[in-house]
Amino acid sequence: MNDLIVNIMALMLIAAVIWWFWYSTPPAKSVSKNQLVEIVVEDGVYSPARIEVIAGEAFSLRFIRKDATPCAEKVIFERLDKTLELPLNQPVEIELKLIEAGEYAFACDMKMYRGTVLVKPAKKSAETS
Repeated sequence: MNDLIVNIMALMLIAAVIWWFWYSTPPAKSVSKNQLVEIVVEDGVYSPARIEVIAGEAFSLRFIRKDATPCAEKVIFERLDKTLELPLNQPVEIELKLIEAGEYAFACDMKMYRGTVLVKPAKKSAETS
């Protein structure tokens, strides 16, 4: 009976870890045109890890690495072919203007720290006659 309880608890722990690293979705921070978003790299996460923007609007991300682990030394935007070195306790900025709607993931080398820039299509203004 004790073996069964231990096995069930182990499976629950494994499921929680899988959910946390692969399936959880952090709350999104909406960004307006020309806004600067500060992202803190600490305790294994980017905070905020999900940023929403409108297509075609420029914005900046400022990364501040407070985590001394080697995995946090870089942030990679694969789809944009951009990599930033993140020195400890020094802000590093990147200005972006993403035209195409979609998701632009960013992560550390090992993909343990993960984030997303969600680009929403620009709203078309109604034409007046």
